[in-house]
Amino acid sequence: MTAPPHDCLARNEWICGAYLSTRRHILWDAVLQHLRLTGLSVLIGLAVAVPLALAARRWGWAAGPVLAVTTVLYTIPSLAMFSLLLPVYGLSATLVVAGLVLYSLTLLVRNILAGLRAVPEETRQAARGMGYGPVRLLLTVELPLALPAAMAGLRIATVSAVSLVTVGAIVGFGGLGNLIYAGMNTYFKAQVLTASVLCVVIAVAADLLLLGVQRLLTPWTRAGRT
Repeated sequence: MTAPPHDCLARNEWICGAYLSTRRHILWDAVLQHLRLTGLSVLIGLAVAVPLALAARRWGWAAGPVLAVTTVLYTIPSLAMFSLLLPVYGLSATLVVAGLVLYSLTLLVRNILAGLRAVPEETRQAARGMGYGPVRLLLTVELPLALPAAMAGLRIATVSAVSLVTVGAIVGFGGLGNLIYAGMNTYFKAQVLTASVLCVVIAVAADLLLLGVQRLLTPWTRAGRT
């Protein structure tokens, strides 16, 4: 009887240190692509969501259409979304980023708008009485008070983006999703498990980082609980 191989790669085990040591450059490149796609899509989504939320707050009639459109976009399955964007962007990283931006809008717009609406009217009136103009009122009063709700939406949008980036593997730009997809096609256990665990680590780390940023930017929320 032939003895089993000593190499965990040859035995195709789920947990394999040899995979980490021999494929670390591949893993690092995949992690960097995953982070780039996630970060870029969330930043662009935030840049689009803030004006939309401000417009919806400023003109009440716009809130319904803005929330309706962003909600409908979020209900489109990811494969269908990428297919609809394919004629515009082709097989590129831009296709993945565009899809993730559209998905992030419903979470970001809804939470930013909720935060702005939660600012007490007496606070606005007091600021106006102190001579605050519309821009100063927005930047120094309304947006800071809306930060807790906005950051909650940003955290959810970021974690969702980390997950959805993996679907980009269908067009070759999925970060760690590329490794998961290739590993599942060949039943490469160590690759599937390692890439999946790294996705979870990135999502948890991003959420904790944003939570820390939120606590730094909103110290009054902690003071209110003590």
